[in-house]
Amino acid sequence: MIATDPLGLAYSDLLIGQYDCVDRIILNASFPLACSPGGFRTWWRSLEGSDDTLDNTHLMRLAGRFSRRVRGWAKRENIPVIDCAAGERKHEIAEAQLPTDPQRTGIFLVLVNRAPAPIWDVHRYGNGGIDLRRKKPMPYVNHYTFHIWDAAWGHVAIRMCGHPPFSAMMMLNGHEYVAQQATEEGIRFGKEDNCFTEFADAPGLQKVADTLRSQNAIGRLMQVGERWLCRCLCFALDSDDQKRTAFRYALSLFQMEYSRNFLFERGREMEQLFQGLIDRTRSTLDIKTVKTIWGCKQRPQKKSKTRWEITVETPEYGLTVFRIHAGALTLKIYTKGERVLRCEVIVHNVRKLKHGNGLARWVPVVTHLNEVLNRFLEVVQCADSATLDDSTWESLPEPSAVGAGRVAGINMASARMTAVMDAVVALSTQPAGFTSGDLAVKVQQRLRVPAEEYQPRHAAYDLKKLRGKNLLAKIGKSRLYEAPPEGLRTLVALGMLRDKVLKPVLRNRNLQGPPPRSNNPLDHHYYNLRQEMRRLFRTLKIAA
Repeated sequence: MIATDPLGLAYSDLLIGQYDCVDRIILNASFPLACSPGGFRTWWRSLEGSDDTLDNTHLMRLAGRFSRRVRGWAKRENIPVIDCAAGERKHEIAEAQLPTDPQRTGIFLVLVNRAPAPIWDVHRYGNGGIDLRRKKPMPYVNHYTFHIWDAAWGHVAIRMCGHPPFSAMMMLNGHEYVAQQATEEGIRFGKEDNCFTEFADAPGLQKVADTLRSQNAIGRLMQVGERWLCRCLCFALDSDDQKRTAFRYALSLFQMEYSRNFLFERGREMEQLFQGLIDRTRSTLDIKTVKTIWGCKQRPQKKSKTRWEITVETPEYGLTVFRIHAGALTLKIYTKGERVLRCEVIVHNVRKLKHGNGLARWVPVVTHLNEVLNRFLEVVQCADSATLDDSTWESLPEPSAVGAGRVAGINMASARMTAVMDAVVALSTQPAGFTSGDLAVKVQQRLRVPAEEYQPRHAAYDLKKLRGKNLLAKIGKSRLYEAPPEGLRTLVALGMLRDKVLKPVLRNRNLQGPPPRSNNPLDHHYYNLRQEMRRLFRTLKIAA
């Protein structure tokens, strides 16, 4: 795939390929008719013939039958059933049980754990009266996670509640699907966990990955759902009961991940670039979460030739995760394997995106995640490569116009305006933009003032000043703001000029001191600058 985002274009000389892929996919599966009290009674009548047996005892019997059938079938087929304790890492258990024969499809593991679920509570009164309500608080009941190896999707997991109406959740991985399809088409690749670390045909691999971004992906998701959900449901309802009661799952989007993966030519260059990117942008973008998982000190290097179409073990090394939380979204940058830098956007609840969570909304949701990721990479690149025009500094204090109105200039010596500009840069990572209220909260935190001293009306006035200098723009006709790329680069450059150049130079006490002992090049630059500034002040007859 040809680099189109600013970050990929900036480091294109160091890359040998990149690809986009829909990664983790979690779908909710429910029987809509049985989700309401009246609908559940209707379904029960079609199952039992009448609702005379609709009570908590019979509901518990269904749950018990589900458990007995699962365990009996697993014992007969020699499939392990493992009861998991709270907090146990279930995905690690499943990875250890993965089938060695990729041609073997079907359920290979069942994990049982307790989790809260919406369970019907039946109260009978009078002459056949029934009051059907959800139990509050939600009780903890057994959930059965069926780990399946599918011919098209690889490892698929279905977690099903043992109580009627047997709500379920299906978990898939887009990388597994792409790997299966690429193998069928003869595309060579090297894969580590859920990431392609080597590929001989980058355009061919991207073409396969693009199938998950198209409308056809909906049909593929429905096929895998119908293929395995009905089989898992057979432990609760026989096939005849499913047909007679018209029990059919409806799928909806719950969680998704969309990633962009950059494959570097050399792992050492990637590591240096990534660590420098974190150092330069963390304070600028107000990143509070940079998590490092410590392993061995150095990233391992491959000594053997590239092996194709295999999954290698996850190497142990220090893994740094650059993470931003933005409402329902999480944006991350981290390294995978030896030479892959992954940029990822995660939506924790698709419903909160307000694009609809039905499976038919697949393409709009994926497109939105792609746009969010592009904007995130654009902001990171602007913060990493700030620029300042020659005339910008002189023109800042001059007044400007927004529409027909005249607004004051920007005073860089003002603590309030400085806090506003820093807050705008920090809020630029918000995918949908930010409001004057969001800015007011950020400025209050930076100035450490109460809310009444800096309100949204003050923020709106300061934002108008930035709009007059083309450093900020409104999003359409909404009340949301965002910084265009050139404006963001200028804001970052002004902040760096103020904090990293002017303040250190103008502080007289910083002109003294011994040479730095560290190997940080920035420390040596400051030391040399201090020595030269001392000579300059002596020539200008300024006491230093």
